[in-house]
Amino acid sequence: MTGRLVALAARVGHTFADIELLATAVRHRSWIAENDGHDSNERLEFLGDAVLGWVVADLVYRRHDDLAEGKLTDLRKSVVNAVALAEVANDLGVGECLQLGKGEDAAGGRAKTSILSDALEAIFGAIYLDAGPLEAHRVIAGIFDAQITRALAGLDRLDAKTRLQEIASRLGDGTVSYRVTDEGPDHEKVFYATVFVGDRELGSGSGRSKKAAEQIAAEIACDVLDAER
Repeated sequence: MTGRLVALAARVGHTFADIELLATAVRHRSWIAENDGHDSNERLEFLGDAVLGWVVADLVYRRHDDLAEGKLTDLRKSVVNAVALAEVANDLGVGECLQLGKGEDAAGGRAKTSILSDALEAIFGAIYLDAGPLEAHRVIAGIFDAQITRALAGLDRLDAKTRLQEIASRLGDGTVSYRVTDEGPDHEKVFYATVFVGDRELGSGSGRSKKAAEQIAAEIACDVLDAER
């Protein structure tokens, strides 16, 4: 396990003085239930969540002085959310290093959004404790620079549902409504959303959450209405 942790630390971009902090960061509570004498990553996740929020808020505030408070909030939320964090964790290979209980592992826990995102935040908490705030800031900035840049490019599309509601109201086309279905087991559930403006079906989308599917459907509907105008 130590070899995997050292490799994970290298991918993250930090050399741990206390590798046990990283070991704790990847211990899920389901593993703790089967192995006495260890702590889960929940306390580190609590700390890492705050550290991550601080660093990303600091980055977007300092680098984008042209953005109003609302846009800064949208930009931060687009980067610091469970789905986005799970994607980063997956890119870093966090899943293969997780210590999970047998049942959770068999249920696909290494690919679960909540488990991956929590573990990534726990890793940031571990870095903060291991080397302090400046090192945590350096590591997180290095990991999230690209995500912030991509999110900024699509900032005007972050809340497509709100934009669609505004367009529909302005055009007088009727009430916006969504029909959502889902399929698959809990750990791999996929949601499908179809959006209607009045009686017109204007877009559909899919995602790992109801909100994500509705946002994609709304983006398509906005494009349709914009083209018609």
